[in-house]
Amino acid sequence: MGILEGKNILVAGVTMNTSIGYVVAKIAQEEGANVVVSNFGRAMSLTNRVIKKLDPVPPLIELDVTDEEHLARLPEQLGEHMDHLDGIVHSIAFANPETALGGKFMSTPWEDVGPAVQVSAYSLVSLTRAVQPMLAEKSSVVGLTFDASFSWPAYDWMGVAKAALESTNRYLARYMGPEGVRSNLVAAGPLDTLAKKAIPGAEAFNEVWGERAPLGWNSKDAEPTARAVVALLSDWFPATTGEIIHVDGGLHAMGA
Repeated sequence: MGILEGKNILVAGVTMNTSIGYVVAKIAQEEGANVVVSNFGRAMSLTNRVIKKLDPVPPLIELDVTDEEHLARLPEQLGEHMDHLDGIVHSIAFANPETALGGKFMSTPWEDVGPAVQVSAYSLVSLTRAVQPMLAEKSSVVGLTFDASFSWPAYDWMGVAKAALESTNRYLARYMGPEGVRSNLVAAGPLDTLAKKAIPGAEAFNEVWGERAPLGWNSKDAEPTARAVVALLSDWFPATTGEIIHVDGGLHAMGA
């Protein structure tokens, strides 16, 4: 019996088979979960292709976390596949690579900062709120971050958005805790996802991790990160909330 046996999980933000969300969905299924995945717009066609590699093929629903109509109909869409929800995986982030990333920090207009914060941080709350009536007691919300304790080259306003996400996680833990709902984040090292490839200069992260991570780091292997997410979705962390679990080969704990 797997650690997610019989649990209903929404994995929001699956695009490619290199996506952390995709690997989470795969391992969650292997651990017995009933999984639904989401994406929106043109990316839906990519998601539809890659999820055919999963067994069983999970239902795919359209969800733009900035669209109030999408959020309002989410419980109805999920209700076609499950009668309650035990876990949410927030694998969603966005910042305009032309203006908000790659060293353009000082010139980024608010018109591009606002959406980065809304999609990457505020949506942790808007998504949870949308499905709140469906959340079972002892359910779990898990998001993904890239350690926002520091400024990183080229990460710019995405780094600010991740700092907002980390604070949002703590407040979500405060307000959802009385309902028996946990909220935690996994801080992954750099992984060669579609999102990372959109960041100008992001390849430098691999060099840093290659030199400084005491356990070493494989930027092509999302499984360690996905396993941490699945563990937090399970009942094995019943009293852990508001936490950030680092899966980065240990680099976060190292000095110069």
